[in-house]
Amino acid sequence: MFPPERIVCLTEETVETLYLLGEQHRIVGISGYCVRPPQARREKPRVAAFTSADIPKILELRPDLVLSFSDLQADIVAALIREGVNVHAFNQRTVAEIFDMIRMLGAVVGVADGVTNRLADEFAAGIAAARQQAALLPRRPRVYFEEWDDPMISGIGWVSELIEVAGGIDVFADRSGGKSAKERIVTAEEIITRAPEIIIGSWCGKKFRPEKVATRPGFAQLPAVQNGALHEIKSSLILQPGPAALTEGLQALQKAIHFCR
Repeated sequence: MFPPERIVCLTEETVETLYLLGEQHRIVGISGYCVRPPQARREKPRVAAFTSADIPKILELRPDLVLSFSDLQADIVAALIREGVNVHAFNQRTVAEIFDMIRMLGAVVGVADGVTNRLADEFAAGIAAARQQAALLPRRPRVYFEEWDDPMISGIGWVSELIEVAGGIDVFADRSGGKSAKERIVTAEEIITRAPEIIIGSWCGKKFRPEKVATRPGFAQLPAVQNGALHEIKSSLILQPGPAALTEGLQALQKAIHFCR
């Protein structure tokens, strides 16, 4: 059936995009981690975590399309394919790929190109405005973005790009191309060597604890710790490769970076 009428979204970014496109009526199931937009949790049944899903519950919803993200959901995807379900797996890891996801999703559900392009253009305008504001900063501070604390994992591609957009320098930009978290594990010694002036924590699923970061061995010498420049950005704003990262996530990065002294 085209366009699909019964869609299950296994991650948040496709849910938020469909709501922004006015196509939320097509969604029949969502991830339990979905918090954007807030009404989705009230309106749609939850059928999955991130790496696990209630396959029988999904099948009961009779989806004509399931949307997934990344190889981490490969087992779910394989199980659904064996059941004869149509599945599309997105793999966006950069800002450009987020835009590609938005446009592709609009096409998949039959939204007019003009509607989808207007949404994408709004996000692009926000990024352009952020770059203009960053150009006015007296300097670009060094930023360490921490996605997880044990082991310490630095920021993924779109996060690194948005740090640059907001006016910072990602001290681990060289690792940001790593698609798996294992490729972005960093050591305390590496962090100390790169001397970040700002530390931003976004620990997926738990609260960032700046006081614990500050007391790590050797971290007292870091400019970020000495100046108290340790900030949290909620993972729902920055670690979902979709609209949230391009809007509120970027704004949170700007707030942290622009007030660096």
